[in-house]
Amino acid sequence: MGIFKLHSPFPVSGDQPQAIKKLGEARPGKSTLLGVTGSGKTFTMAHVIAQQDKPVLILSPNKTLAAQLYEEFSLFFPENKVCYFVSYYDYYQPESYLPAQDIYIPKETKINAEVERLRIEAAASMINRPDTIVIASVSCIYSLGNPDDYKNLAFSLSVGQEITRGELIKRLIFIQYVRNDIERGSGTFQVQGEVIEVNLPYQKEKLRIEMYGSFIERLSWVTKHENRVISELDNTLIFPAKYFVTTQEKKDAAIASIKAELDEYAPTLRNPIYQERIKARVTHDIELLKERGFCPGIENYSVHFDGRPSGKAPFCLFDFFPDFLLMIDESHVAVPQLRGMYAGDRARKTSLIEYGFRLPSAYDNRPLQFSEIEKYFHDVIFVSATPGDYELQNSDTIVEQVIRPTGLVDPLVEVHKREGQISDLIKEVKACRDKGFRTLITVLTKKLAEEFAHYLEEQQIKVCYLHSDIKTPERTEILHKLRQGVFDCLVGVNLLREGLDLPEVALVAIMDADVESFLRDKRSLIQTIGRAARNSESKVILYADKITRSMQNALDETARRRILQQTYNKKHGITPTTVQREVTKSISPIQKAIMEARKSKAKKETKNKEGTVSTIDLQKQILELEAKMQECAEQFKFEEAIALRQEWMHLKSLLKDSF
Repeated sequence: MGIFKLHSPFPVSGDQPQAIKKLGEARPGKSTLLGVTGSGKTFTMAHVIAQQDKPVLILSPNKTLAAQLYEEFSLFFPENKVCYFVSYYDYYQPESYLPAQDIYIPKETKINAEVERLRIEAAASMINRPDTIVIASVSCIYSLGNPDDYKNLAFSLSVGQEITRGELIKRLIFIQYVRNDIERGSGTFQVQGEVIEVNLPYQKEKLRIEMYGSFIERLSWVTKHENRVISELDNTLIFPAKYFVTTQEKKDAAIASIKAELDEYAPTLRNPIYQERIKARVTHDIELLKERGFCPGIENYSVHFDGRPSGKAPFCLFDFFPDFLLMIDESHVAVPQLRGMYAGDRARKTSLIEYGFRLPSAYDNRPLQFSEIEKYFHDVIFVSATPGDYELQNSDTIVEQVIRPTGLVDPLVEVHKREGQISDLIKEVKACRDKGFRTLITVLTKKLAEEFAHYLEEQQIKVCYLHSDIKTPERTEILHKLRQGVFDCLVGVNLLREGLDLPEVALVAIMDADVESFLRDKRSLIQTIGRAARNSESKVILYADKITRSMQNALDETARRRILQQTYNKKHGITPTTVQREVTKSISPIQKAIMEARKSKAKKETKNKEGTVSTIDLQKQILELEAKMQECAEQFKFEEAIALRQEWMHLKSLLKDSF
């Protein structure tokens, strides 16, 4: 018996048995699962995981799909540890410098406390439990703290252990727990006489430590809200409150190393202004590190804290696993993302370093290069309905999963002329609505998605739009409402392509299908067509004036898959049936907590920065800023206008979050 306990709601069927067998036999190694939409790729992945005796990391190209995978694997493996690891920023503006305009843009972030807690929970679980499945977005290739430091700084407690209350408090503070007797959030602890309660970021319950003199008398897990004892403990292990932790010796060594780099680098800058700038900034950072152990932008000094040579790969999530099976979902999107992150990060850092804002060691605070990521591909499964060239060329085993257990065939695809396309589409959407089903419409730009949605709304269609500017929890909420029937139609860009499980969708319309581009190539068209492959009454309409090579390839592949499925259905006497999936909010408890954490922080920021400002006052300030922005633009004071616009955007976000 393996360490993973799969709870299977239905038996394997279709192409799943042979796919599971081949993928299982290919471990460890490089494999590709070419599974069409609706063939049960996730179910196959779950069965392969059940055969493993080591942790599993599943990479997703975005947070929305990661959320969906988390929900599904939590149901498949309720007895094991399933974790969620995505970017913890609600808002992120990276530090940058624009030389042409001489504009320095400081780093600005809004960290979501709940997502940060989930990330720490994942880090602790990977070190502490072999039966861990982590669902992560591709952002996990950015640098994290040293896993050895994280593991080594953990300490154990046991009943009867001799330790003073002061020593215990000192240990907690050293691994970044904060004493706070009022706000009892994650990573805090409270002291009441001889009782210490610790809110561990990786545990739902709080740990109660009861002292008797200089001994631990009792350890127990206690509910956070009701203070009810759930279980007694003989011993436990306390991991650091954050994964960025280090020892005092390493901190002292890092400060000395930073100062040495400053002394060496500053004289190489030809402009004396840049020399003074870098000296002032780094000297200030060093003072903060000495006094507080932290400074803004501390991640840019990570190479000094890690003690690694410049250019060596930074630690990331991968390093928290001793040995693991890696699965890359929707690999045709995720692999190019993994390839491109390093170059974009380095281009931004170059200006900061050349103009005296950062030391060259800032280059080493970076995502992994693709060649460094490939070193973790010793046991990997690429999963996609349309694998890219990289996956196909580098896999030892390619497994095709075309047959759907439900008997559903790929949808019929029709090509309609652009002339009169809007009225034609409205007619089709209403016909689909009258049958009780939903429609997806894909367009090429975010602006067009919004304008098209507003137009359809004027035509008495319940519609909404979805694109990259919509935050992850809102995306999940929109998709949930689409499935419920609150909306009949959803307009979007490329977010509608991969992995979305929407069996209520019976019509997919692809606008500008004959515009050859990334969003209209063969793979994108096949993926978009696949959104209608979970409904027995589905069809797809391509609006185009000509049939491009990409369109023809997509039409041919869809026809091939239809024939294979129809042949299988005839042989086994299967009548196609629409996929039945309960309408549940994807990871609803987590998404609800994430939303509440963001709103709570926004309200605090409103009080802290603006005082007790009413929504009316906020609206008044916004209008005043808009008038000033217009005035600055007319007087060609563009830099001042940019600064005002940033303040305007901040007030707009506060106004939105106040409702």
